[in-house]
Amino acid sequence: MPNLGGPELLIILAIVLLLFGATRLPKLGRGLGQSIRGFKKGLNEENPDEVEDSDQAQIEKGKDDEKS
Repeated sequence: MPNLGGPELLIILAIVLLLFGATRLPKLGRGLGQSIRGFKKGLNEENPDEVEDSDQAQIEKGKDDEKS
């Protein structure tokens, strides 16, 4: 892959600005940042299946209590 220098990056930035507009760029950046944070948080969770299983067990227990 060729190296990207200053002029190439400016051209790419200009194209992105034309496609999305100046008002939407901050929203796109914020959404991308939130997505990356959520992805990293998901990777750092220990055994997410166990958490879901315990949550499901508590929900079912609550349903059983309501029936009684």
